[in-house]
Amino acid sequence: QVHLVESGGGSVQAGGSLRLSCVASGWTYCMGWFRQAPGKEREGVATIGSPDHTSYADSVKGRFTISRDNAKNIDLQMNSLKPEDTATYYCAATYSGMCGVSYGMDFWGKGTLVTISS
Repeated sequence: QVHLVESGGGSVQAGGSLRLSCVASGWTYCMGWFRQAPGKEREGVATIGSPDHTSYADSVKGRFTISRDNAKNIDLQMNSLKPEDTATYYCAATYSGMCGVSYGMDFWGKGTLVTISS
């Protein structure tokens, strides 16, 4: 079992930036960020495999950057934020080598709320 703890959510105006961080209790091959907006299904935002293969949802390409500063910690730098980015963001991880925003994850954090006002 791998435990994941997110931090860094908050409220900003459209066009602003936020940085999310996630700390894992153990190593996994793939880590990433998913989000769920009210009334919508959860969607993949960005993933990063070992060592640094990344995958992004089309809606965030060019605005969000995922990074991994060691084997167990990841960040998500979010720039040019839009109201439609408002959601609860979840850190997730898997041992699987199938790593991407469309693949499943085995471990999940509790989430951190991001609210973007227009």
